[in-house]
Amino acid sequence: MNKQSRLTTYILVGLVLGIFAGYLANLNLADPAGFADMMSLVTTLFLRLIKMIIAPLVFSTLVVGIARMGDASEVGRIGIKTLGWFFIASLISLTLGLILVNMFRPGDALLGHLPATTAASGIVTSGLSLKEFVTHLVPASIIEGMSKNEILQIVIFSLFFGSAAAAVGEKSAPMVDAMDGVAHVMLKVTGYVMKFAPFAVFAAVAGVIGKSGLGVLKTYGVFMSEFYFGIAVLWALLIGIGFAFLGKRIGGLMAEMRGPALLAFSTASSEAAYPKTLEGLERFGVRNRIAAFVLPIGYSFNLDGSMMYCTFATVFIAQAYGIEMTLGQQMTMMMVLMLTSKGMAGVPRASLVVIAATLGQFNIPEAGLVLLLGIDHFLDMARSATNVIGNSIATAVVAKWEGELVDPIHRDLADAPLP
Repeated sequence: MNKQSRLTTYILVGLVLGIFAGYLANLNLADPAGFADMMSLVTTLFLRLIKMIIAPLVFSTLVVGIARMGDASEVGRIGIKTLGWFFIASLISLTLGLILVNMFRPGDALLGHLPATTAASGIVTSGLSLKEFVTHLVPASIIEGMSKNEILQIVIFSLFFGSAAAAVGEKSAPMVDAMDGVAHVMLKVTGYVMKFAPFAVFAAVAGVIGKSGLGVLKTYGVFMSEFYFGIAVLWALLIGIGFAFLGKRIGGLMAEMRGPALLAFSTASSEAAYPKTLEGLERFGVRNRIAAFVLPIGYSFNLDGSMMYCTFATVFIAQAYGIEMTLGQQMTMMMVLMLTSKGMAGVPRASLVVIAATLGQFNIPEAGLVLLLGIDHFLDMARSATNVIGNSIATAVVAKWEGELVDPIHRDLADAPLP
């Protein structure tokens, strides 16, 4: 069994054992909340290790990729193709959420469980206005952007830095080679950190189940099953569109993404899977300069699972309060979410923050978010895995368009920062 298969197996074992341990803790411990807090320390440690990797990995791989493209027009062409794909994928995700929530009407089943309209959800809605988005788009200092893991800011600076390195030409070659060395080192560090992943998965799942118990899944079973059905449909659509461009190779891509998607699902963090997703794409045959360019942008602009959840959850809350939204209102809401969801990757509890900001614009009680707080972790697991799948397909398709998708057996190893 190769290293990738072993890691996936260990993560799956950690997931199953975590469910079992959490169930026992919830039944037998006098203070299951204390158990959950203790388990969260392990998860927090792992996620902080991942965050430690993200900034230098994104910066080094993206700068090397852009510098080796050499032509600013090529960067612009790839950027336009990438954003075009992201726009279409976003539209599909948001529309699917609207269709399914109107079809299933899950909010009708929770009319008797409504919190008071004056109840506070605890979700801070600031930081999502157009002014704030533009302000955070360009870093006042790249050091500050890296320290806060603002992926979008790192991408913007890397675009300028890599383009300038390409324009300088031969004089920048030693620096580009050094940055390539940094990328190699960071992927080696990733390998070390990932050995800790099964323990983090065990702790994350055990903590949530230990605190909430399996009963929370039963209470919201209908809503969760309908949402997970929607996620399955979205996967089918994304994979189907991927098949239209990649043909039978889409199966190989999904095989490479098993580990990253499972890691994102188990930790409820697509960011945790970023390094392994990058590696998997390169093994699949996507040249590093494309993978390093498209993938980081996708983490800010192409969160397919999160966007489907935004429309699904917003209309669900409206239904739970007996508020009927017209087709025009729902279409307007979809357009609002299309804009406000961009850049959400840098916002804690991003989907809930976006939803909270949207509810107020359509006079839907923000207190309805309380309905979802208890199960948001389980929903976030599916959203995070979907984000990984959506971004991997987007990257592979852009590579195919650019003629940069090669047979992994004959891939030029010198072009990719794999150890």
